[in-house]
Amino acid sequence: MGPFQLFLKRVFDIIISTLLLIVLLPVFTLLYVILLTTSGRPVIFKQERIGFHGKPFLLYKYRTLNNGVEDKEPLLHPTIDETQATGIQRFLRRYHLDELPQLWNILKGEMSFVGPRPERKFFIDKIMQYSHDYELIYEMRPGLTSEATLYNGYTDTMEKMLKRLKMDVIYLKNRTISMDLRTMYDTVTSIVHGKKI
Repeated sequence: MGPFQLFLKRVFDIIISTLLLIVLLPVFTLLYVILLTTSGRPVIFKQERIGFHGKPFLLYKYRTLNNGVEDKEPLLHPTIDETQATGIQRFLRRYHLDELPQLWNILKGEMSFVGPRPERKFFIDKIMQYSHDYELIYEMRPGLTSEATLYNGYTDTMEKMLKRLKMDVIYLKNRTISMDLRTMYDTVTSIVHGKKI
């Protein structure tokens, strides 16, 4: 992407995230009230991730895991006790609606709709022991979705993390607006059809 396409990408992010935040405000409010009454506080889960130019930021999600699930150390794929999860929590996770608060991250410029998923420094340090290519990821805003997210799934092993890294670097070198639109379309289609991402 050249400077003009990067500018258009950012303008697109601002316009679409603003429209979605406005249109979905009743949904946000309803989900907040349901989660508050069924799961208690905090409703919004905040976690530090590393983003554009290597700067840390707080990523927002609806909380669908028990408090303290990573008290000892960060986990690649936290074990979820489905018997303790409420129906709404399982629903949000299944359809990735727990990610909706990241529209605010996109509007603020900390994220984009399409880009590499933001990672925690704990795991970035581990990835860097295998490949310093992760430094290239800092050239992009993290994304709500990506081809690597769609086709590599949850990165619950180091092998998957390195595969995701390789796919994200390929995206960096070849990204276009049309590629982003296709990735967004494929993401929505996958979620609607209940495909696990």
